[in-house]
Amino acid sequence: QVQLVESGGGLVQPGGSLRLSCAASGHPFYNTLMGWFRQAPGKEREFVACIWAGSISITEYEDAVKGRFTISRDNAKNTVFLQMNSLKPEDTAVYYCAAYGSGSRYRPSSYNYWGQGTQVTVSS
Repeated sequence: QVQLVESGGGLVQPGGSLRLSCAASGHPFYNTLMGWFRQAPGKEREFVACIWAGSISITEYEDAVKGRFTISRDNAKNTVFLQMNSLKPEDTAVYYCAAYGSGSRYRPSSYNYWGQGTQVTVSS
């Protein structure tokens, strides 16, 4: 049925870049706010970025990634992206794509669908 599949994670040196993709299937999400979250070992899952639905793609970012990360979407492909530049070791985490349901968009509990996650490791 509904699936979100993340890809693009991997090992990268500090200052490097990665582009994550989230391919959705089983449901069109062009009218759905989409978000990226991340979870480091021993820490709670935290909001990274989200992109609103609509003709103008309003985006929001957690302060720690603002200016470095860019969320975007290709509605024709039912895909969401997270371009990550100037990566830091503290960005190391499993990154999850999620589709919004209701509630605060900054909280994981507000999202109805989740991908399996993709590991991002920033290390020299």
